[in-house]
Amino acid sequence: MALFNSKKESTTLQSQGALESGLEKTKTSLLGKLNRLVRGKDMVDEAVLDELEEVLVTSDVGVQTTIDIIRSLEQRVARDKYVSTSELNDLIRSEISNLLLAQEADGSEGFDAPLDNRPHVVMIVGVNGVGKTTTIGKIAYRYKEAGKSVLLGAADTFRAAATEQLQIWAERAGVPIVKQGHGADPAAVAFDTLASAKSRDIDVVLIDTAGRLHTKGGLMDELSKIKRVMDRQISGAPHEVLLILDASTGQNAIRQAEEFTRSVDVTGLVLTKLDGTAKGGIVIGISNEFQIPLKYIGVGEAITDLQVFDRKRFVDALFC
Repeated sequence: MALFNSKKESTTLQSQGALESGLEKTKTSLLGKLNRLVRGKDMVDEAVLDELEEVLVTSDVGVQTTIDIIRSLEQRVARDKYVSTSELNDLIRSEISNLLLAQEADGSEGFDAPLDNRPHVVMIVGVNGVGKTTTIGKIAYRYKEAGKSVLLGAADTFRAAATEQLQIWAERAGVPIVKQGHGADPAAVAFDTLASAKSRDIDVVLIDTAGRLHTKGGLMDELSKIKRVMDRQISGAPHEVLLILDASTGQNAIRQAEEFTRSVDVTGLVLTKLDGTAKGGIVIGISNEFQIPLKYIGVGEAITDLQVFDRKRFVDALFC
């Protein structure tokens, strides 16, 4: 008898294992705080809820999301009159699952899903240091593994090493790249990349962009220009705008998301470096506060360690 029913089942189990390993620091921190909270207590009362609020905020769930969770629990306690502390983990798990459900990308978001546009153009945004270039390489690899042709566009011409780094990841993923020299017009690079994609009959185009400080208005103006120029080459492009955020920065990731979503039509979020932080609670806060689907999460350094976000698997890994 085969160990796994299918290759897909084997891959799913491997992915869950990587997710559980990647969330170990967050899980240990959050569950440790919850266990200390209920120690010696029998029921969930106002005092417990006040302490729980502090636990969630210090676990980087976010202030607004914490308020939403506490409010829902208060309603449950008021309705049931008595809720034991032994039920608290299950209640929190349920609340988190419900919050994530509202913003989870559906099953059509997988790398092997049919594309509505061809080429399907994805613009990648985010500040320097969040793992943007690495993530682009991993996305390219996952699309290629799913049988799709991929082309990278090196439109981050502001930072001298950006094109070289993207070239390295293009080689690792085994996909071609369109690039120009340092200081070239980013919009021109994006335009040329889309023209090349059409001539090569490419399935997916990933456009890298500059990642200067998110407080700089010039960067946001530049991103808007790139979008306009791409739309002239391929109507409706970019079809996705993915914002890359570093989970290890905690609440600073939320501030970055605020700036980018105010200036750019972000369609999906990617959280990197979940494996190196105890701040994985940021997944919950960002998903809830911005009403933008969390598409991918990074749970390791390997090129395969980028996963399509799955609410159920994430909650299971956090609480099991």
